[in-house]
Amino acid sequence: MRIAVAGTGYVGLVTGVCLASKEHEVTCVDIDEKKINLMSQGISPIYEPGLSELMRDSKDNITFTTDYKAAYSGADVIFIGVGTPEKKDGSANLSYVYKVAEQIAESLEKDCVIVIKSTVPIGTNDKIEQFIKAKLKRHVNVYIASNPEFLAQGSAVRDTLHASRIIIGVEEPQAAEILQDVYKDFDSPKMVTNRRSAEMIKYASNDFLALKISYVNEIANLCELVGADIEDVTMGMGYDSRIGTKFLNAGIGYGGSCFPKDTKALSWLATFNDNELKTIRAAIDVNESQKFKLVKKAKKYYDDFSGLTVAILGLTFKPGTDDLREAPSLVNIPILLEDGANIKAWDPVGVENYKKIYPTEIEYCETISQAITGADLCFIFTEWPEVKNMDVRDFETFMKRPIVLDGRNCFKLEQFRNVHIIYDSIGRTRVDYLYI
Repeated sequence: MRIAVAGTGYVGLVTGVCLASKEHEVTCVDIDEKKINLMSQGISPIYEPGLSELMRDSKDNITFTTDYKAAYSGADVIFIGVGTPEKKDGSANLSYVYKVAEQIAESLEKDCVIVIKSTVPIGTNDKIEQFIKAKLKRHVNVYIASNPEFLAQGSAVRDTLHASRIIIGVEEPQAAEILQDVYKDFDSPKMVTNRRSAEMIKYASNDFLALKISYVNEIANLCELVGADIEDVTMGMGYDSRIGTKFLNAGIGYGGSCFPKDTKALSWLATFNDNELKTIRAAIDVNESQKFKLVKKAKKYYDDFSGLTVAILGLTFKPGTDDLREAPSLVNIPILLEDGANIKAWDPVGVENYKKIYPTEIEYCETISQAITGADLCFIFTEWPEVKNMDVRDFETFMKRPIVLDGRNCFKLEQFRNVHIIYDSIGRTRVDYLYI
């Protein structure tokens, strides 16, 4: 099947490459010529495990272009996978979606199913249908479908090829049949529903996961006060199949391109319709506060950070990605710098993106040991495997004063027995064995 994909960010590029791997004839469209040139050489412009390899394996079935008219004119199916960033009021910015919709309307030369894969507010598919049909240049049949993505950065290829479910939101049976044909070789459960339900499934799913994260973080904060251990608590909770163990890891909050944006967008939509989602609003507030948990802990050890050398382990919002969006490092490092701290930061893939924000203010290190050498304080913001697998005695060996504040609970408390380290994590007892 001839498929065009608008946008080559996480959603668009991963979707296009995975469809090409299933023998579809795919054309990915982007306005950035530099990105197009990179991708045409088989180089992914984003860091995503397995994506570059799949691009090379599928090179005979995928092309990249800035010529949207050529891509859209003869396509059987067009996927819209452009960004819907957050506006200042929390609502979703749909300008990129409408721009692509206008380009599609002026380019179509045959009947086509237009699939909105971008995360959009409930009712957007209906509005896009009206918009496109009003701007069509030729007499063709257009079917609009909602097909939300459920991929996570760092596992996007696996999440697409082996999705937990494929949601197909349509109003006409013809569109459902075509999309089921598109996904016939994907080994995932497929559900057909109406468009508004499909749009809501995406938001309801993401926001429920965000709720779980904020809930467990509040429980973790209480555990610290009453002497309980959050890891034992969540293990005990997880034995209940109704609760499960996923997304019950305590830490310093969620980040990335989805949860922060989607919780705010659904909250805004409810308010716009004279409703209030109190649980979602609470999840947002808890998450914002949780990002500062380590700085608050640090104040127990230092009145201010002036002149201190502070090691930062992890800059990205999660391991397996170079994405900095809503990363805790982005709100904590400015506080440390403003207070006069000297920052030494390590991250295996996020440094180049961070240099765009702080090109000279931070010392970027190639190794963990380099980052923690001479440090008075260490913050762990991202649970990279390199951090989780390090020898904790390195903190004692290399740091000036080994105070480790772990926002991701990377280590077991037992690992710190008989070492001269203060280890302060989330929802667990502070470890201060034999510290002098």
